[in-house]
Amino acid sequence: MTSEYAEALKRSGIDYDEAMDRFGGNTALFERLAAKFLDDAHFTALEQALADGDDAAALREAHTLKGVAGNLSFTDLYDAVSDVNAALREGDSAAAEARMEPVRRAYDAVTAALRSLRDQG
Repeated sequence: MTSEYAEALKRSGIDYDEAMDRFGGNTALFERLAAKFLDDAHFTALEQALADGDDAAALREAHTLKGVAGNLSFTDLYDAVSDVNAALREGDSAAAEARMEPVRRAYDAVTAALRSLRDQG
């Protein structure tokens, strides 16, 4: 991976240096696992659960999305969904919904970067 692309990932909220530490410098492994995130349904399920007023499902989806984002070093998404997760843990679904816009922006940035990575390969 070029240093230019690594910088582009960082601008998209992906801490590439942290990811390389986590993945032992194995770029191919990171790329393979990160690409699978494009098929991950937890973001969509979180939005649906919030829309449906299903707080228990929303909490499960937020928690899972937070874990996936953390494991892949999607730091902006991790931070944003952590705020939503905290609100849901406190039983405040209105606050969780109010905190979703940063999650949406971070998710869109990550998925755009991952699509670009996939399309380059």
